[in-house]
Amino acid sequence: MTSKKKPHKRRGKLKATRKASLTSEAPAAVTSPAPLALPEPLPAAASRSKLIAAALLGVTFIWAYWPTFGRLIGDWNREPDYSHGFLVPPLALFFLYARRDRFPGLTPAVGWFGLLLIAGSVAMRFFGTLAFVDAIDSWSMILWIAGAAWMLGGYRFALWTAPSIAFLFFMVPLPFRAETMLSGPLQTAATKISCFMLQFIGQPAISEGRTILLGDHQLEVEQACSGLRIFVGICALAFSAVVLMRRTWWEKTLFLLSTLPIALLANSLRIVATGLLFQHASGEAARKFSHDFSGWVMIPVAAAMFWLFAWYLHKLFPKLQQVRLQSVATEDSSQMGVQQASA
Repeated sequence: MTSKKKPHKRRGKLKATRKASLTSEAPAAVTSPAPLALPEPLPAAASRSKLIAAALLGVTFIWAYWPTFGRLIGDWNREPDYSHGFLVPPLALFFLYARRDRFPGLTPAVGWFGLLLIAGSVAMRFFGTLAFVDAIDSWSMILWIAGAAWMLGGYRFALWTAPSIAFLFFMVPLPFRAETMLSGPLQTAATKISCFMLQFIGQPAISEGRTILLGDHQLEVEQACSGLRIFVGICALAFSAVVLMRRTWWEKTLFLLSTLPIALLANSLRIVATGLLFQHASGEAARKFSHDFSGWVMIPVAAAMFWLFAWYLHKLFPKLQQVRLQSVATEDSSQMGVQQASA
């Protein structure tokens, strides 16, 4: 009697272990993500007061900074290197949409620290008017927007909007004094790098100061060719990539630190292409490329370099697949049960 019941017990154990293995392997193969915690809605009275405050702040902002808007649009139309300013506000709004899953909600209380930021923007604008620096006036507008966001939504809401607000700095042209101070080192670096690249491809190039002697031609690396304004556009490109990518903080830091060498390399490639056109085509073609098309061409080249750098980081530090410890433990116990049953 006992000998006949033993096979039934073993078969029951095998069926039980097989069922346990199937149920334990299922969560290990497919894991459903945790649902997003939606922010709690504001009460009706608080939402009405927020809407009224937002309308009043919006009207005040447009009335106060309307001349600043007109000056910025004029700079974007006049300066080809700052024509990307038309794209900055729409991209800043797109960043908010792309990060909508992190929206923290609005606090019912008023963020009074935002009022201090608005007061600081007023003082900043007053100082910019006294110093005759238009960039300070434009920067005060961005500080005003940050203060309004803090005042209406609170600290967490202001922190959520911080990347988009910081991105607005790229729509403001740099002051002339800052361009003059930074252009000198960039000119020297661009001259040396482009001369080395020309020599590397077999061209008779010699650098003297900020001039490249290329055969019978002389390439003057002027302030407009220093790459400072292209550097601003490439920084905006890198900043937008860091906001949108889902990587660790140190990988994003490396991505931002690569902005300077990529900008120098892109500007040097522009100078090399101009020199090759002088050498093998004509001076008119070289001038047309340098002043008309190079700004549009170098941004996609820099974007390709950023993509290669991100691809290299992805291959160098691949993401490890996260497995739940509970599923691993149940899978190991089920395998041990199968081995014991088969034995």
